[in-house]
Amino acid sequence: QLVESGGGSVQAGGSLRLSCVASAVTYRINCMAWFRQAPGKEREGVAAITNHGITRYPDSVKGRFTISRDNAENTLYPQMDSLKPEDTAMYVCAADTAPPWSQVLSPISYTHWGKGTQVTVS
Repeated sequence: QLVESGGGSVQAGGSLRLSCVASAVTYRINCMAWFRQAPGKEREGVAAITNHGITRYPDSVKGRFTISRDNAENTLYPQMDSLKPEDTAMYVCAADTAPPWSQVLSPISYTHWGKGTQVTVS
């Protein structure tokens, strides 16, 4: 089970930190990732982190988003800085066991999904 929180509205240039709380089993054995989906657009991977702490980002957010894990709290965080209006979307947490690294930002690699939290940048 994955439960996201922390979404909201922010002005361009601002920052937000989302969180995703996972069950202990889900958190420890899985690669975890954040995706986003804007109306009329495909779901896009914005950050992924393995259970060994290796991260990956697409060029669209590289240098602005940072994903991290709090192992004591079974929680996944994306820190999102320098937000742009085009970052507006529903942000969703995902988890799965060892997806291929080449597909770690692809939604087809994940079977466990949260319900999402809305981020609006104006």
